[in-house]
Amino acid sequence: MTLRPAAGLWIALVSAATFGVSGPFAKSLLEIGWSPGAAVGLRIGGAAVVLLIPVLMALRGRWSTMHGNALTVAIYGTTAIALCQLFYFNAVQRMSVGVSLLLEYLAPVLLVGFLWLRSRHAPHALTIIGSVTAILGLLLVLDLTGDARLDPVGVLFGLAAAVCLVVFFLMSARVDESLPPIVMAGGGMVVASITILVLGLTNVMPFRFVFSDVELAGQTYSWIVPVAVLVLVATVAAYVTGILAAQRLGSKVASFVALTEVMFAVLAAWLILGELPGAIQLLGGLLIVAGVVCVRLDELRSAPDDDAALDQPHTVEPLLRP
Repeated sequence: MTLRPAAGLWIALVSAATFGVSGPFAKSLLEIGWSPGAAVGLRIGGAAVVLLIPVLMALRGRWSTMHGNALTVAIYGTTAIALCQLFYFNAVQRMSVGVSLLLEYLAPVLLVGFLWLRSRHAPHALTIIGSVTAILGLLLVLDLTGDARLDPVGVLFGLAAAVCLVVFFLMSARVDESLPPIVMAGGGMVVASITILVLGLTNVMPFRFVFSDVELAGQTYSWIVPVAVLVLVATVAAYVTGILAAQRLGSKVASFVALTEVMFAVLAAWLILGELPGAIQLLGGLLIVAGVVCVRLDELRSAPDDDAALDQPHTVEPLLRP
């Protein structure tokens, strides 16, 4: 695959923006009585249905490719999609959303550490500076000075979600070039749907649906509206563009650009729920962007060397290929 960093950066920002809108729309469902399991289950299950026909079309004459990557798709769907959301919602049940999201988005730092251990080469100073800057920006955007509260079990769930997010970036960057991104995303959704169904039937992630109107941007809408946005925008578009971005940028840079999801989530909450971001949160958004720029510059400067070279999908075999 020919890597186009500029295009990859824009695709990564689109992915972050589409992921970011999930919070306000999911919150509108939770406020009328939906359980997290119901919201996640319908979101993932709906995406699996939407992607079914495009996946079948993409696989015409290429079923052997799917067979050869079955284990990769299974692990991707179970870990990077289903378990990541399960762990995150369990963390939210025990702690504030801000703390839970912060723990999940330690994933880029964990990824830098993983690449450091695997390559046995310390990251360059610019990557370290970018890491620290982005995390500081994330702290400001989340505004943890409010109702933040910690719970030991919740912290473990949040860190587990971060590990699952690392798996998402690593597997997205190293997916077999013969496997179309739409197939990777669609196949993963099917596996995730089955996983969530099992979790729901066993009451690990209970299902509770309430079919009444929701409040969005001061207006009343049918519950179908947030469900449609969650399925089509925050899941189908988000995951497909996320895979494309990771393939073009590499897992490390893609994971740092994904930090901007928090900034997009704050903006979406402002527009949809009327939750106006403060000056500190806007400053945090600028720091996140600055951190991403530092990591990206370091990646471009050191692309032929060290961990950056190891992070290119065309030079490394998929980590979880069967």
